[in-house]
Amino acid sequence: MSQEKPATAGLPTLSRSTIWMINFGFLGVQTAFTLQSSQMSRIFQTIGANPNNLGWFFILPPLAGIIVQPIIGYYSDRTWAPKLGGRRLPYLLLGMIVAVIVMLLLPNSGSFGFGYGSLAALWFGAITVAFLDLSSNVAMQPFKMMVGDMVNDDQKSYAYGIQSFLSNTGAVLAAIFPFLLTWLGVANTAKKGVVPDSVIISFYVGAALLVITSLFTVFRVHEYDPATYAMYHGISEEDNAKGGNWFMLLKHAPKAFWTVTLVQFFCWFAFQYLWTYSAGAIAKNVWNTTNATSAGYQAAGNWYGVLAAVQSIAAVVWSYVLAKVPNKYHKAGYAGSLLLGALGFISVFFIHSQGALIVSYILIGIAWAGMNTYPLTIVTNALSGKHMGTYLGLFNGSICFPQIVASLLSFALFPLLGGSQVNMFILAGIVMACGALAVGAIKETYAE
Repeated sequence: MSQEKPATAGLPTLSRSTIWMINFGFLGVQTAFTLQSSQMSRIFQTIGANPNNLGWFFILPPLAGIIVQPIIGYYSDRTWAPKLGGRRLPYLLLGMIVAVIVMLLLPNSGSFGFGYGSLAALWFGAITVAFLDLSSNVAMQPFKMMVGDMVNDDQKSYAYGIQSFLSNTGAVLAAIFPFLLTWLGVANTAKKGVVPDSVIISFYVGAALLVITSLFTVFRVHEYDPATYAMYHGISEEDNAKGGNWFMLLKHAPKAFWTVTLVQFFCWFAFQYLWTYSAGAIAKNVWNTTNATSAGYQAAGNWYGVLAAVQSIAAVVWSYVLAKVPNKYHKAGYAGSLLLGALGFISVFFIHSQGALIVSYILIGIAWAGMNTYPLTIVTNALSGKHMGTYLGLFNGSICFPQIVASLLSFALFPLLGGSQVNMFILAGIVMACGALAVGAIKETYAE
């Protein structure tokens, strides 16, 4: 790994190829995550889940994340296993192995003869989703932490920009897999209660991609040993070894940690409803069906995959735009991105044209770019090297907690809004607009 002149923050300036390798495995992890988020509603409704009960299944991933990520951060701060790659990479390996196994099982939830709508089928799906998100969280967190560990403040925006690019590339691949496989002749329908082959094979391809990209990072990245890490960050080796009370760490967290968390709450609340209700809303508005076993519904599921790809491509393009925004205009770029996303959410309610929905998801992709460009940069710049992994694990609560709240509230809000999946997009748009307003509370700071 090439290292050149030291930067002002104490960390060396890394070559661009090094930064790419630190992040490369994120491509596979995000492919797995997007397959789960974009196909989960389709899978569960295909095997017989009631739309009013979707919140129970969508609460599992963030619940796993809010528990697992702080634990991974806490223990990886204290881990040094050079034969397994260092301090963060051993957890990446563990998460990758479990995620691959579960990715082979989840899309087959309806293929084991449990019966359409049976508790056995739904429980099998729920358990595999929980394990997939748990393992994805274990595999995902090391990439965020390694940027905080190894990249100086001058390069951090670039590093997280590359992470965002790879994340969105993985999301594009995952989203178009079912549509592409259907176009190639793979069956997009199956008998009642069984997930189509186009979805099953997509998960298999995603699992292979996860293995390949993760191993690139494992074999090409060499993390700093504890003494070198302490030297670069200006701390003692004992600072991380001592551990830290999570409540005390949160008590002393920089203000930026909490103001960004407020914005995150609104953003991830809205996106939870995007993932939960997109397939059903598109099927209702464009294909005029609410029957999850119909060919029209499965076509809507494929089209949502294409729209998710559009969202990710828009996010990649907009990320480059945001990267050129001067520092003094970061908050304007952040708030503006979220406001455009709010318009995208609301527009879904009014659109009944398959093609016109592309505009809606472009706007939503702009919000996604803002959500992935600014928060980690702002928070890690405000942190010292002490308990970096633990802090980032705790900050993941700003992603998971709003999803949990959104899922729990859906049991009351969904029937209150007429039991219509399309109506949930109006609510999501209003919440996203609140996130745009909350950006005004953020004040960027830098650790001394």
